[in-house]
Amino acid sequence: MPNYAFRKIYPFVKYQKLIAVSLIIGFLAALLAVSLKKMTDHYEEVLSGQSQGNVLFIILFPFFGLSLIYILRQYLFKKKENKGIKEVFESTATGKGLPSYKIPSHFINGLITVSFGGSTGIEVSTVVSSAAIGSLAQEKEKFFKRYKTELICAGITAGITALFCTPFAGLLFAYEVVSKKAGKIFLLTNILAAAIAYGFILLIGEKPLFALNITQWHLRAAPWFAVLGVLCGINAVYLTKCVMFFKKQFLKIASNYYRILAGAAAISAMIFILPQLYGDGYHAIRENLLTANTITLTLPLAIVFFGILLLKPVITSITLSAGGDGGVFAPSIFIGAFLGLFVAVLLNTYFDAGVIPINFMVIGMAAMLSAGIHAPFTALFLICGLVGDYTLFLPVLIVCLISKYTAKAIYPYTVYSLSTNAK
Repeated sequence: MPNYAFRKIYPFVKYQKLIAVSLIIGFLAALLAVSLKKMTDHYEEVLSGQSQGNVLFIILFPFFGLSLIYILRQYLFKKKENKGIKEVFESTATGKGLPSYKIPSHFINGLITVSFGGSTGIEVSTVVSSAAIGSLAQEKEKFFKRYKTELICAGITAGITALFCTPFAGLLFAYEVVSKKAGKIFLLTNILAAAIAYGFILLIGEKPLFALNITQWHLRAAPWFAVLGVLCGINAVYLTKCVMFFKKQFLKIASNYYRILAGAAAISAMIFILPQLYGDGYHAIRENLLTANTITLTLPLAIVFFGILLLKPVITSITLSAGGDGGVFAPSIFIGAFLGLFVAVLLNTYFDAGVIPINFMVIGMAAMLSAGIHAPFTALFLICGLVGDYTLFLPVLIVCLISKYTAKAIYPYTVYSLSTNAK
Protein backbone atom coordinates (compact mmCIF):
# COMPACT_ATOMS: atom_id res chain seq x y z
CA MET A 1 0.00 0.00 0.00
CA PRO A 2 1.42 3.43 -0.92
CA ASN A 3 2.38 5.64 2.02
CA TYR A 4 -0.14 8.34 1.21
CA ALA A 5 -2.98 5.77 1.19
CA PHE A 6 -1.87 4.34 4.54
CA ARG A 7 -1.71 7.83 6.09
CA LYS A 8 -5.24 8.44 4.85
CA ILE A 9 -6.77 5.38 6.49
CA TYR A 10 -4.53 5.35 9.61
CA PRO A 11 -6.80 7.60 11.74
CA PHE A 12 -9.76 5.35 10.94
CA VAL A 13 -7.84 2.21 11.89
CA LYS A 14 -6.55 3.88 15.07
CA TYR A 15 -9.99 4.88 16.27
CA GLN A 16 -11.46 1.53 15.28
CA LYS A 17 -8.92 -0.27 17.45
CA LEU A 18 -9.40 2.13 20.35
CA ILE A 19 -13.17 1.69 20.20
CA ALA A 20 -12.85 -2.10 20.22
CA VAL A 21 -10.37 -2.22 23.11
CA SER A 22 -12.39 0.31 25.14
CA LEU A 23 -15.52 -1.81 24.87
CA ILE A 24 -13.61 -4.95 25.89
CA ILE A 25 -12.01 -3.17 28.86
CA GLY A 26 -15.38 -1.75 29.90
CA PHE A 27 -17.10 -5.13 29.85
CA LEU A 28 -14.32 -6.99 31.69
CA ALA A 29 -13.95 -4.28 34.33
CA ALA A 30 -17.71 -4.17 34.90
CA LEU A 31 -17.89 -7.96 35.18
CA LEU A 32 -15.04 -7.90 37.71
CA ALA A 33 -16.61 -5.09 39.76
CA VAL A 34 -20.06 -6.65 39.94
CA SER A 35 -18.63 -10.09 40.76
CA LEU A 36 -16.50 -8.66 43.58
CA LYS A 37 -19.42 -6.65 44.95
CA LYS A 38 -21.81 -9.61 44.91
CA MET A 39 -19.35 -12.02 46.49
CA THR A 40 -18.28 -9.55 49.16
CA ASP A 41 -21.87 -8.65 50.05
CA HIS A 42 -22.73 -12.32 50.43
CA TYR A 43 -19.77 -13.46 52.48
CA GLU A 44 -19.65 -10.33 54.63
CA GLU A 45 -23.32 -10.80 55.52
CA VAL A 46 -22.81 -14.49 56.35
CA LEU A 47 -19.63 -14.06 58.38
CA SER A 48 -20.73 -10.91 60.21
CA GLY A 49 -23.93 -12.75 61.16
CA GLN A 50 -21.86 -15.64 62.52
CA SER A 51 -19.72 -13.24 64.55
CA GLN A 52 -22.67 -11.56 66.28
CA GLY A 53 -22.81 -12.84 69.81
CA ASN A 54 -19.84 -15.15 69.30
CA VAL A 55 -16.64 -13.68 70.72
CA LEU A 56 -14.55 -16.54 69.32
CA PHE A 57 -15.45 -15.64 65.74
CA ILE A 58 -14.85 -11.94 66.40
CA ILE A 59 -11.34 -12.89 67.53
CA LEU A 60 -10.62 -15.45 64.80
CA PHE A 61 -12.00 -13.77 61.66
CA PRO A 62 -9.65 -10.75 61.43
CA PHE A 63 -6.63 -12.89 62.32
CA PHE A 64 -7.57 -15.52 59.72
CA GLY A 65 -8.25 -12.90 57.03
CA LEU A 66 -4.97 -11.00 57.51
CA SER A 67 -2.98 -14.24 57.76
CA LEU A 68 -4.53 -15.62 54.58
CA ILE A 69 -3.72 -12.40 52.69
CA TYR A 70 -0.11 -12.62 53.86
CA ILE A 71 0.21 -16.28 52.83
CA LEU A 72 -1.27 -15.57 49.38
CA ARG A 73 1.10 -12.65 48.91
CA GLN A 74 4.11 -14.79 49.84
CA TYR A 75 3.28 -17.82 47.71
CA LEU A 76 0.97 -16.63 44.94
CA PHE A 77 1.45 -12.90 44.35
CA LYS A 78 5.25 -12.65 44.07
CA LYS A 79 5.76 -11.37 47.63
CA LYS A 80 4.57 -7.94 46.47
CA GLU A 81 2.49 -5.91 48.89
CA ASN A 82 -0.59 -4.17 47.50
CA LYS A 83 -0.15 -0.39 47.75
CA GLY A 84 -3.67 0.57 46.75
CA ILE A 85 -4.30 3.40 44.34
CA LYS A 86 -0.68 4.53 44.65
CA GLU A 87 0.09 1.71 42.21
CA VAL A 88 -2.14 3.37 39.62
CA PHE A 89 -0.43 6.74 40.10
CA GLU A 90 3.00 5.15 39.74
CA SER A 91 1.93 3.40 36.56
CA THR A 92 0.48 6.50 34.89
CA ALA A 93 3.49 8.59 35.92
CA THR A 94 6.05 6.15 34.50
CA GLY A 95 6.42 3.90 31.51
CA LYS A 96 5.59 0.82 33.55
CA GLY A 97 2.23 -0.88 33.32
CA LEU A 98 0.39 -2.63 36.12
CA PRO A 99 1.34 -6.33 36.23
CA SER A 100 -1.44 -8.74 35.35
CA TYR A 101 -1.32 -10.51 38.74
CA LYS A 102 -2.69 -7.31 40.30
CA ILE A 103 -6.11 -8.29 38.94
CA PRO A 104 -6.53 -11.47 41.05
CA SER A 105 -4.40 -10.05 43.87
CA HIS A 106 -6.66 -7.07 44.59
CA PHE A 107 -9.83 -9.01 43.80
CA ILE A 108 -9.06 -11.84 46.23
CA ASN A 109 -7.46 -9.70 48.93
CA GLY A 110 -10.28 -7.14 48.84
CA LEU A 111 -12.84 -9.94 49.18
CA ILE A 112 -10.99 -11.54 52.09
CA THR A 113 -10.32 -8.26 53.91
CA VAL A 114 -13.93 -7.09 54.03
CA SER A 115 -15.56 -10.51 54.44
CA PHE A 116 -13.48 -11.31 57.51
CA GLY A 117 -14.14 -8.00 59.24
CA GLY A 118 -11.41 -5.70 57.94
CA SER A 119 -12.95 -2.24 58.23
CA THR A 120 -12.41 -0.93 54.74
CA GLY A 121 -14.14 -1.44 51.37
CA ILE A 122 -13.71 -3.05 47.96
CA GLU A 123 -13.75 0.22 45.99
CA VAL A 124 -9.97 0.70 45.79
CA SER A 125 -9.50 -3.03 45.20
CA THR A 126 -11.88 -2.66 42.25
CA VAL A 127 -10.13 0.47 40.99
CA VAL A 128 -6.67 -1.15 40.92
CA SER A 129 -7.96 -4.44 39.45
CA SER A 130 -9.86 -2.56 36.76
CA ALA A 131 -6.87 -0.33 36.07
CA ALA A 132 -4.75 -3.46 35.63
CA ILE A 133 -7.21 -4.69 32.97
CA GLY A 134 -6.69 -1.44 31.07
CA SER A 135 -2.93 -1.68 31.55
CA LEU A 136 -2.88 -5.26 30.30
CA ALA A 137 -4.76 -4.21 27.17
CA GLN A 138 -2.17 -1.56 26.28
CA GLU A 139 0.59 -4.14 26.54
CA LYS A 140 -0.99 -6.36 23.89
CA GLU A 141 -0.24 -4.02 20.99
CA LYS A 142 2.55 -1.50 20.56
CA PHE A 143 0.16 1.10 19.18
CA PHE A 144 -1.79 1.23 22.48
CA LYS A 145 1.24 2.10 24.60
CA ARG A 146 0.98 5.80 23.80
CA TYR A 147 -2.55 5.71 25.27
CA LYS A 148 -1.66 3.82 28.45
CA THR A 149 -3.17 6.38 30.84
CA GLU A 150 -6.38 6.60 28.84
CA LEU A 151 -6.83 2.82 28.80
CA ILE A 152 -6.03 2.49 32.50
CA CYS A 153 -8.60 5.19 33.19
CA ALA A 154 -11.12 3.37 30.98
CA GLY A 155 -10.84 0.34 33.24
CA ILE A 156 -11.26 2.50 36.34
CA THR A 157 -14.24 4.33 34.82
CA ALA A 158 -16.00 1.05 34.04
CA GLY A 159 -15.25 -0.42 37.47
CA ILE A 160 -16.63 2.59 39.37
CA THR A 161 -19.62 2.76 37.01
CA ALA A 162 -20.52 -0.86 37.76
CA LEU A 163 -19.99 -0.52 41.52
CA PHE A 164 -22.12 2.58 41.98
CA CYS A 165 -24.57 2.33 39.06
CA THR A 166 -23.59 5.71 37.63
CA PRO A 167 -21.31 6.37 34.65
CA PHE A 168 -20.81 10.00 35.68
CA ALA A 169 -19.05 9.00 38.91
CA GLY A 170 -16.76 6.66 36.99
CA LEU A 171 -15.81 9.29 34.43
CA LEU A 172 -15.30 12.00 37.02
CA PHE A 173 -13.22 9.81 39.33
CA ALA A 174 -10.90 8.86 36.45
CA TYR A 175 -10.58 12.55 35.55
CA GLU A 176 -10.47 14.23 38.99
CA VAL A 177 -8.31 11.72 40.84
CA VAL A 178 -6.22 9.86 38.25
CA SER A 179 -5.80 11.58 34.88
CA LYS A 180 -6.52 15.25 35.73
CA LYS A 181 -6.74 15.96 32.00
CA ALA A 182 -9.30 14.99 29.38
CA GLY A 183 -8.27 14.98 25.73
CA LYS A 184 -10.32 13.50 22.91
CA ILE A 185 -8.78 10.02 23.32
CA PHE A 186 -9.56 10.06 27.05
CA LEU A 187 -13.16 11.05 26.32
CA LEU A 188 -13.55 8.44 23.57
CA THR A 189 -12.13 5.50 25.52
CA ASN A 190 -13.68 6.37 28.86
CA ILE A 191 -17.15 7.25 27.59
CA LEU A 192 -17.28 3.97 25.68
CA ALA A 193 -16.06 2.00 28.71
CA ALA A 194 -18.63 3.71 30.91
CA ALA A 195 -21.39 3.07 28.38
CA ILE A 196 -20.69 -0.67 28.09
CA ALA A 197 -20.36 -0.99 31.88
CA TYR A 198 -23.62 0.85 32.47
CA GLY A 199 -25.34 -1.21 29.80
CA PHE A 200 -24.10 -4.37 31.49
CA ILE A 201 -25.51 -3.45 34.92
CA LEU A 202 -28.83 -2.43 33.33
CA LEU A 203 -28.94 -5.79 31.53
CA ILE A 204 -28.44 -7.79 34.74
CA GLY A 205 -30.81 -5.53 36.72
CA GLU A 206 -28.26 -4.23 39.20
CA LYS A 207 -29.87 -1.84 41.69
CA PRO A 208 -28.38 1.10 43.64
CA LEU A 209 -26.85 -0.01 46.92
CA PHE A 210 -29.00 2.30 49.06
CA ALA A 211 -32.06 2.81 46.87
CA LEU A 212 -34.10 5.67 48.37
CA ASN A 213 -37.06 7.82 47.45
CA ILE A 214 -36.19 11.31 48.68
CA THR A 215 -39.15 13.62 48.19
CA GLN A 216 -37.96 17.03 49.44
CA TRP A 217 -35.42 19.17 51.24
CA HIS A 218 -35.95 22.45 53.08
CA LEU A 219 -34.10 25.69 52.42
CA ARG A 220 -34.13 26.42 56.16
CA ALA A 221 -31.79 23.46 56.60
CA ALA A 222 -29.14 25.08 54.36
CA PRO A 223 -27.09 26.60 57.24
CA TRP A 224 -27.01 23.20 58.94
CA PHE A 225 -25.93 21.59 55.68
CA ALA A 226 -23.00 24.02 55.64
CA VAL A 227 -22.13 23.10 59.23
CA LEU A 228 -22.19 19.43 58.24
CA GLY A 229 -19.82 20.23 55.35
CA VAL A 230 -17.32 21.82 57.72
CA LEU A 231 -17.55 18.89 60.14
CA CYS A 232 -17.01 16.43 57.27
CA GLY A 233 -13.92 18.36 56.21
CA ILE A 234 -12.50 18.12 59.74
CA ASN A 235 -13.29 14.41 60.01
CA ALA A 236 -11.72 13.74 56.61
CA VAL A 237 -8.45 15.24 57.82
CA TYR A 238 -8.69 13.09 60.96
CA LEU A 239 -9.11 9.99 58.75
CA THR A 240 -6.12 10.95 56.59
CA LYS A 241 -3.94 11.62 59.63
CA CYS A 242 -4.98 8.32 61.19
CA VAL A 243 -4.08 6.33 58.09
CA MET A 244 -0.63 7.90 57.82
CA PHE A 245 0.05 7.65 61.57
CA PHE A 246 -0.81 3.97 61.89
CA LYS A 247 1.04 3.03 58.71
CA LYS A 248 4.15 4.63 60.17
CA GLN A 249 3.69 2.85 63.50
CA PHE A 250 3.12 -0.57 61.93
CA LEU A 251 6.22 -0.20 59.78
CA LYS A 252 8.20 -0.15 63.03
CA ILE A 253 7.06 -3.74 63.70
CA ALA A 254 9.71 -5.80 61.93
CA SER A 255 7.95 -9.16 62.15
CA ASN A 256 4.99 -9.76 59.82
CA TYR A 257 3.66 -12.23 62.37
CA TYR A 258 3.51 -9.63 65.13
CA ARG A 259 2.12 -7.04 62.73
CA ILE A 260 -0.77 -9.33 61.83
CA LEU A 261 -1.30 -10.31 65.47
CA ALA A 262 -1.38 -6.71 66.68
CA GLY A 263 -3.66 -5.62 63.84
CA ALA A 264 -6.08 -8.51 64.28
CA ALA A 265 -6.27 -7.99 68.06
CA ALA A 266 -7.07 -4.28 67.64
CA ILE A 267 -9.66 -4.94 64.93
CA SER A 268 -11.36 -7.65 67.01
CA ALA A 269 -11.48 -5.43 70.10
CA MET A 270 -13.11 -2.55 68.23
CA ILE A 271 -15.64 -4.80 66.48
CA PHE A 272 -16.51 -6.31 69.87
CA ILE A 273 -17.19 -2.80 71.23
CA LEU A 274 -19.04 -1.59 68.11
CA PRO A 275 -20.30 -4.36 65.76
CA GLN A 276 -21.17 -1.64 63.20
CA LEU A 277 -17.45 -1.43 62.42
CA TYR A 278 -17.38 -4.93 60.86
CA GLY A 279 -16.36 -4.84 57.19
CA ASP A 280 -17.36 -1.97 54.94
CA GLY A 281 -20.24 -0.99 57.26
CA TYR A 282 -22.79 -0.75 54.46
CA HIS A 283 -25.10 -3.12 56.34
CA ALA A 284 -25.14 -0.67 59.26
CA ILE A 285 -25.89 2.25 56.92
CA ARG A 286 -28.83 0.35 55.38
CA GLU A 287 -30.30 -0.37 58.82
CA ASN A 288 -30.06 3.26 59.91
CA LEU A 289 -31.48 4.60 56.65
CA LEU A 290 -34.66 2.66 57.41
CA THR A 291 -35.11 4.27 60.83
CA ALA A 292 -33.29 7.60 60.44
CA ASN A 293 -36.37 9.83 60.43
CA THR A 294 -37.77 8.36 63.65
CA ILE A 295 -34.64 8.35 65.84
CA THR A 296 -34.46 10.39 69.04
CA LEU A 297 -31.05 11.07 70.54
CA THR A 298 -30.36 9.41 73.89
CA LEU A 299 -27.15 9.22 75.90
CA PRO A 300 -26.38 5.58 74.88
CA LEU A 301 -27.01 6.46 71.22
CA ALA A 302 -24.79 9.55 71.48
CA ILE A 303 -22.01 7.36 72.89
CA VAL A 304 -22.41 4.99 69.92
CA PHE A 305 -22.16 7.91 67.49
CA PHE A 306 -19.06 9.26 69.21
CA GLY A 307 -17.54 5.79 69.23
CA ILE A 308 -18.15 5.31 65.51
CA LEU A 309 -16.70 8.70 64.58
CA LEU A 310 -13.68 8.18 66.81
CA LEU A 311 -12.92 4.52 66.05
CA LYS A 312 -13.82 4.07 62.38
CA PRO A 313 -10.72 5.98 61.15
CA VAL A 314 -8.60 4.02 63.63
CA ILE A 315 -9.88 0.56 62.68
CA THR A 316 -9.65 1.41 58.97
CA SER A 317 -6.07 2.58 59.39
CA ILE A 318 -5.09 -0.53 61.33
CA THR A 319 -6.76 -2.79 58.74
CA LEU A 320 -4.69 -1.22 55.96
CA SER A 321 -1.49 -1.03 58.02
CA ALA A 322 -1.68 -4.69 59.06
CA GLY A 323 -1.89 -5.90 55.45
CA GLY A 324 -5.56 -5.57 54.52
CA ASP A 325 -6.60 -4.47 51.04
CA GLY A 326 -8.72 -1.40 50.40
CA GLY A 327 -8.84 2.36 50.79
CA VAL A 328 -10.86 5.25 52.21
CA PHE A 329 -13.89 5.14 49.88
CA ALA A 330 -16.18 2.99 52.03
CA PRO A 331 -14.89 4.36 55.37
CA SER A 332 -15.57 7.92 54.17
CA ILE A 333 -19.11 7.02 53.11
CA PHE A 334 -19.70 5.23 56.42
CA ILE A 335 -18.36 8.09 58.58
CA GLY A 336 -20.29 10.67 56.56
CA ALA A 337 -23.57 8.76 56.93
CA PHE A 338 -23.28 8.50 60.72
CA LEU A 339 -21.96 12.04 61.14
CA GLY A 340 -24.91 13.35 59.11
CA LEU A 341 -27.36 11.27 61.13
CA PHE A 342 -25.81 12.41 64.42
CA VAL A 343 -26.01 16.09 63.45
CA ALA A 344 -29.63 15.80 62.29
CA VAL A 345 -30.84 13.87 65.33
CA LEU A 346 -29.01 16.27 67.65
CA LEU A 347 -30.65 19.26 65.95
CA ASN A 348 -34.12 17.71 66.09
CA THR A 349 -33.86 16.46 69.67
CA TYR A 350 -32.39 19.54 71.36
CA PHE A 351 -33.06 22.44 68.97
CA ASP A 352 -36.38 21.37 67.42
CA ALA A 353 -34.86 22.14 64.00
CA GLY A 354 -37.26 19.95 62.02
CA VAL A 355 -34.58 18.74 59.61
CA ILE A 356 -34.85 15.48 57.69
CA PRO A 357 -32.23 13.02 59.03
CA ILE A 358 -32.15 10.81 55.95
CA ASN A 359 -31.18 13.86 53.87
CA PHE A 360 -28.33 14.59 56.27
CA MET A 361 -27.11 11.00 55.95
CA VAL A 362 -26.97 11.23 52.16
CA ILE A 363 -25.32 14.67 52.18
CA GLY A 364 -22.88 13.52 54.85
CA MET A 365 -21.81 10.53 52.75
CA ALA A 366 -21.08 12.76 49.76
CA ALA A 367 -19.40 15.52 51.76
CA MET A 368 -17.11 13.16 53.64
CA LEU A 369 -16.07 11.40 50.43
CA SER A 370 -15.47 14.74 48.71
CA ALA A 371 -13.25 15.91 51.55
CA GLY A 372 -11.48 12.55 51.81
CA ILE A 373 -10.38 12.35 48.16
CA HIS A 374 -10.66 16.05 47.13
CA ALA A 375 -13.07 15.16 44.33
CA PRO A 376 -16.41 16.93 44.90
CA PHE A 377 -17.99 16.14 41.54
CA THR A 378 -17.09 12.47 41.80
CA ALA A 379 -18.64 12.40 45.27
CA LEU A 380 -21.75 14.21 44.05
CA PHE A 381 -22.60 11.77 41.26
CA LEU A 382 -21.34 8.73 43.12
CA ILE A 383 -23.61 9.22 46.13
CA CYS A 384 -26.60 10.27 44.03
CA GLY A 385 -26.05 7.08 42.05
CA LEU A 386 -25.60 5.09 45.24
CA VAL A 387 -29.06 6.11 46.49
CA GLY A 388 -30.61 6.23 43.01
CA ASP A 389 -32.06 9.70 43.57
CA TYR A 390 -30.98 13.20 42.47
CA THR A 391 -33.42 15.26 44.57
CA LEU A 392 -30.55 16.50 46.77
CA PHE A 393 -28.30 17.36 43.83
CA LEU A 394 -27.94 21.08 44.63
CA PRO A 395 -27.33 20.83 48.41
CA VAL A 396 -24.99 17.87 47.88
CA LEU A 397 -22.97 19.87 45.35
CA ILE A 398 -22.63 22.89 47.65
CA VAL A 399 -21.77 20.85 50.74
CA CYS A 400 -19.22 18.77 48.80
CA LEU A 401 -17.41 21.97 47.84
CA ILE A 402 -17.55 23.25 51.43
CA SER A 403 -16.16 20.01 52.83
CA LYS A 404 -13.38 19.75 50.26
CA TYR A 405 -12.10 23.27 50.81
CA THR A 406 -12.45 22.96 54.58
CA ALA A 407 -10.26 19.84 54.47
CA LYS A 408 -7.75 21.49 52.12
CA ALA A 409 -7.53 24.56 54.36
CA ILE A 410 -6.65 22.37 57.34
CA TYR A 411 -4.38 19.92 55.53
CA PRO A 412 -3.67 20.06 51.77
CA TYR A 413 -3.17 16.32 51.17
CA THR A 414 -5.36 13.27 50.90
CA VAL A 415 -4.37 9.67 51.58
CA TYR A 416 -3.94 9.33 47.80
CA SER A 417 -1.72 12.37 47.28
CA LEU A 418 0.26 12.44 50.52
CA SER A 419 2.62 9.57 49.74
CA THR A 420 3.71 11.13 46.45
CA ASN A 421 3.62 14.85 47.28
CA ALA A 422 4.32 15.30 50.96
CA LYS A 423 7.84 15.67 52.18
